Amino acid sequence: MTCFTDHRDLSRATATGYLFLLLLFSSFINIWSSCSNGSCQVVDSCSHSTDCGPGLFCGNCPALGKTQPFCIRGQATIPTSVIGGLPFNKYSWLVTHNSFSIVDAPALPGVQRFTFYNQEDTVTNQLKNGVRGLMLDMYDFNGDIWLCHSFRGQCFNFTAFNPAINTLREVEAFLSKNPSEIVTIIIEDYVHTPKGLTKLFKNVGLDKYWFPVSKMPKKGEDWPTVTEMVKANHRLLVFTSVASKEEEEGIAYQWKYLLENEAGDPGVKPGSCPNRKESQPFNSKTASLFLMNYFPTYPVEDEACKEHSAPLADMIRTCYKAAGSMMPNFLAVNFYLRSDGGGVFYDLDSMNGQRLCGCNTIAACQAGAPFGSCKNISMPTPSPMTNSVGTFSGPVQFSTSTSTVYHPNHLIIALFSFPWIISLFF
Repeated sequence: MTCFTDHRDLSRATATGYLFLLLLFSSFINIWSSCSNGSCQVVDSCSHSTDCGPGLFCGNCPALGKTQPFCIRGQATIPTSVIGGLPFNKYSWLVTHNSFSIVDAPALPGVQRFTFYNQEDTVTNQLKNGVRGLMLDMYDFNGDIWLCHSFRGQCFNFTAFNPAINTLREVEAFLSKNPSEIVTIIIEDYVHTPKGLTKLFKNVGLDKYWFPVSKMPKKGEDWPTVTEMVKANHRLLVFTSVASKEEEEGIAYQWKYLLENEAGDPGVKPGSCPNRKESQPFNSKTASLFLMNYFPTYPVEDEACKEHSAPLADMIRTCYKAAGSMMPNFLAVNFYLRSDGGGVFYDLDSMNGQRLCGCNTIAACQAGAPFGSCKNISMPTPSPMTNSVGTFSGPVQFSTSTSTVYHPNHLIIALFSFPWIISLFF
């Protein structure tokens, strides 16, 4: 009996050992078979940014309960690289709201900045990642023209970012290196210096790319084709919020050419897409470009991934219907990189797919094929990216790091929730 007991215990021990080895082997197989070294696709789990494929980074979205890192898309498909040669107004482009208002941007020496932030990487990086429209707030400040937030139309040292010429140099460098790309700049204009903007753009060398106001459609007709714009080197569109500057400086008055929905909270309210008061009505026949604002009044970095999920796609459909089946040409957002996977980039692919070929995504378009002839793609997939992928330097997590992410906007929003503080500035 003693021998039998010993043999039985030995058998159990052997079986347990085999089971342990089997489980251990299975774990190794799972690890070996999981993606890594640039093979991970959108929403695949990742540990480091190098795990994800081209145009992707490793991040998360705690606002949606997604705390484990996964691959997130970070670069747009340039629609003209898929189907080119169409009028400029037949495409949809990504715009960054307050492109200059960058987290961790250095403040003036000896000054603590006290304002909101809207983006997380440089303008150069934004352009490399497919952003083709920049919203810039320009002010007279310190004897120069600065990019700045304001209180009642005035720039202060604690709301200033940098001289506008610095950002415009980034735009000039991009246009110089990318001779087939077109960039749009939309200026919230508080510059009162006579000919100030004209001198600014000329000093930085952007006048050579200027799309002349005289050639802009004024009766709702199509714009020139992107091929014609590139051939003429008219690759920079500039709009101002001041009507008089169209005649004085040759800068297009924004709401003469752009239809626009309300910015801030009214622009993100589900099921509603109201016309901006300064804009022509959506049923206007004199403007052939449509700018869709989609960002809350108070920007919060870690909420943007939630905003850029299903609610954004729903709002695009809402605004499309509100504008009489007119697809937005420009989609303006805060923190454009943050999403639950595909984000603004998948939505742009969908918009351009419907525009250019009648497909659900631009990845299904086939150049030269009849409209509505689509590749069999079950879901949006990452499109081929360019080689010049921007390197992201903001606080989006690229790994499993659990370090606290600094969100300066939280403090600003908390302070502005007290009416007595608002009264100090207004």
